[in-house]
Amino acid sequence: MTTKITYPFGIAEIHENYIVFVMNEGITVKPEYNDLLLNLSTKYFANKNFGYITHRINSYSVDPRVYFETSKIKNLVAFAVVSEKDIKAATTEVEKIFLKQPLKHFKTMEEATDWVDSIIEKSPV
Repeated sequence: MTTKITYPFGIAEIHENYIVFVMNEGITVKPEYNDLLLNLSTKYFANKNFGYITHRINSYSVDPRVYFETSKIKNLVAFAVVSEKDIKAATTEVEKIFLKQPLKHFKTMEEATDWVDSIIEKSPV
């Protein structure tokens, strides 16, 4: 079962093992958005590891400080970026510098969800 939550800056879909987020066009992802991610992790993934998948359909920017806060979420074990555009793959390489969790770029959601599931299977709770 999937739960869909709409925020002023994007849409989150909560799945069994991960959250898929689609940010709105033109926004800047700010560190305070991590409070929402932390709340979602507590509510839907208490005592369970999970992954975060950002489906980059729209163009937006990310304040790099976001990743320092995201890294503090203990049960977040995988971070996937989905985009068909190669420029987003290059951006992902830079983002890896700021994030402690494994971060990987994919061209399809299926590849991303398979990878996240495999990381969760290998991660101790």
